[in-house]
Amino acid sequence: MEKRILIVEDDRDICHLIKMHLQEMAEKVSCHYNGLSAWQDFQQHNYNLVVLDIMLPVMDGLEVCKKIRASDTAYTPILMLTSRSSEMDRILGLELGADDYLTKPFSLLELVARVKALFRRAEAMQLKDAKGKKISFNGLFIDSNSRQVIRDGVDLELTVKEFDLLMHFAQHPGQVFNRLQLLDQVWGYSHEGYEHTVNSHINRLRSKLETDSRNPRYIKTVWGVGYQFISQPSN
Repeated sequence: MEKRILIVEDDRDICHLIKMHLQEMAEKVSCHYNGLSAWQDFQQHNYNLVVLDIMLPVMDGLEVCKKIRASDTAYTPILMLTSRSSEMDRILGLELGADDYLTKPFSLLELVARVKALFRRAEAMQLKDAKGKKISFNGLFIDSNSRQVIRDGVDLELTVKEFDLLMHFAQHPGQVFNRLQLLDQVWGYSHEGYEHTVNSHINRLRSKLETDSRNPRYIKTVWGVGYQFISQPSN
C-alpha cells in the first residue's frame, strides 16, 4: 500500500530536512508550516503517519492532534515534536492521542527509527483488526473490525485510544497490568513519568463503561499493583 507522511513544522528548513530523510519510506511526503493548513490537508487525503510540531501558527499541534483523533477512523500514528522545556505539552500530547514524541534538538537517525517503529506497530494493528475478532463479556460486546462497543444494548462512543485500551484488557481477562505495562503495550511508549496518561484514559473509559463506579463490572483496580479486566468471556 502506498504510504503517505504529513510533516507539520513551521521551521521550513527543519521541515524539508525531515522530508528528505523520510522520502525513502513513503511514496509521498507533504510539508505544512501551520496547523490549519495541515488539518485541512489531512481531511482531504489519507495519511499513514503525521510528524507534528506543537508550537505552530494559526492552530497549534495539540489542537491538530485532538482533531485528528476525534475524526480518525483508520488509525494514523502521530509522532509529536516538542521543545525540551515543554514537559506539560508532551504529557498533553500523549493524552490527546500522540503515539510518541521527540524533543528538539533531535537526531535524524532517531527520528527515522521512531517512524519505522510506528509503521511496524500500525501494520501489526491492521493485521490484528483484519481478523475481525468479536468478544462478548457480561453485557459487553466488542467488535475489533468495526471498533464498535455495546454495553447492555447501548452503543458507546470511545476515542481511538480508549478503544485500544479496552481491547487490550478484553484480550487478557484476569491479567493484572501496571501503568508502565499499559503505557508500553497500548501506547507503545515505555518511558517513566507518564503513568498519569494511563490513569486519565482509564478514568474516562470507566466513566463510559461502568454504570456504578463503586462496583465496577469490568475494570478493577488492584491496589498497589494496577488494573485488571474482571469479567470472563460469555462465549
